[in-house]
Amino acid sequence: MFPPTATGLVWGAVFTLLLLSAAVVDIRQRRIPNSGVLALLVSGLAYSLATRPLVGALSASLLGCLLGFGLFIAFWPMGLIGAGDVKLFAAIGAWLGPAATWQAALIAAMVGGVMALYSLARTRQVAVAMRRIALAVSSRSAAVLAPPPGDAAARSGHVPYGVAMASGALVVAWLSPGLF
Repeated sequence: MFPPTATGLVWGAVFTLLLLSAAVVDIRQRRIPNSGVLALLVSGLAYSLATRPLVGALSASLLGCLLGFGLFIAFWPMGLIGAGDVKLFAAIGAWLGPAATWQAALIAAMVGGVMALYSLARTRQVAVAMRRIALAVSSRSAAVLAPPPGDAAARSGHVPYGVAMASGALVVAWLSPGLF
């Protein structure tokens, strides 16, 4: 995605630093600040405008942003990811455009799944998670997957999904031509 020119590398560095910053904050604070999301969104639009014709730039950024939002918004009301994660991936979509946003979402889901399994194993919650999944399947409702409101233990075991999202975006942005 980033051409091997000085300008391409500068844009790539901006994208990478913003994502790494969001990931570090998510690890430390278990939240992604709106200021970081806004910086990523605005710089993504600027990147698109600098590298594409006007109409193509606006449509790619807007469609990528909407797709990034749409792919993850359903998980927020269930408490499976935070609102900051949803907004982060929308801003990532502004950089990547719709096609690469799909690819980044797939990689983010795989990385996030591995992180969740590790977290469950580390906290010895695999059996609890399996019972919740069985209940969700039998009741045909994903709402039972969400931790109970005010469950401090569940919040402390929260997987910083912004890390998975940043990983997916960085893999696609830097390696995608030979990836898919």
